[in-house]
Amino acid sequence: MSSHRAIFFAAVAVTALIAGPALPQQNPPAFGPDSMTGWVGLNGAGPFFEAAPGKTPGPVTSDPAHPFVPNGTGNQPSFRIPDLTNPNLKPWVKEYMRKDSDEVLAGKVAFTPGSSCMPSGVPMFMAQGGPNPVRFIQTPKEIWMIIESDQQVRRVYMNVPHSNNVKSSWYGESVGHYEGDTLVVDTIGLSDKTIADVYRTPHTDKMHVVERWRMTDGGNAMEVVFSVDDPDSFYQPWWGMRHYRRASAQHDEIVCAEGNFLLFDYHIPQAKTADF
Repeated sequence: MSSHRAIFFAAVAVTALIAGPALPQQNPPAFGPDSMTGWVGLNGAGPFFEAAPGKTPGPVTSDPAHPFVPNGTGNQPSFRIPDLTNPNLKPWVKEYMRKDSDEVLAGKVAFTPGSSCMPSGVPMFMAQGGPNPVRFIQTPKEIWMIIESDQQVRRVYMNVPHSNNVKSSWYGESVGHYEGDTLVVDTIGLSDKTIADVYRTPHTDKMHVVERWRMTDGGNAMEVVFSVDDPDSFYQPWWGMRHYRRASAQHDEIVCAEGNFLLFDYHIPQAKTADF
């Protein structure tokens, strides 16, 4: 295994790795734990999902008539409004997004999993992992991807096929394997309660996401190229990319829901009675 592979999964805790029998050539050696390594999105408040070189169609982009204004610029911040001239969106998706955008432009708070303390789903997980680090833990049979914000965890089951009957869930079922120095993750069974991107693009439970993670820049950077296929929502599978940089910082516990419901109506779930 290359040194890049070892660097890639240096995380909160790491054990010796044992690949399954399907990929015996990929048995990686043991390497030490490194709780200080995380990965931060490179493009900050940018589009998050970029077009993947040589891959079309690309992700949903911003409406030029309503450019996004992030916090901290000295101007009035805004929510993201999608470009609905995108020819890859099925009619029901466009109509859903048009209604949502009209409400947001009229003053409604735009829903996002991060602000509403809801699970991100896939591929939205990759957009959530931005200002706060994403961390990786690898064990003999699983890889965990952890977003510090709200401590959300994805589990990737290595060198196994998908289950025969996958039930819909927030993060679906992810199975993975290595192709050389690239981690390939295949995810199905995603709940239609999630959204596909920062533009609040809806999808059905038929959505199928394939990610290809690999190290770049001598182990100081990472990229993921992914495809999103949902024949009931998009005319063609679309492609996106996300870049990360290595960040050294102790893992923090970031609680999402404490007090946020007092600020704006982010539709954060609230218990009607005390737990105890």
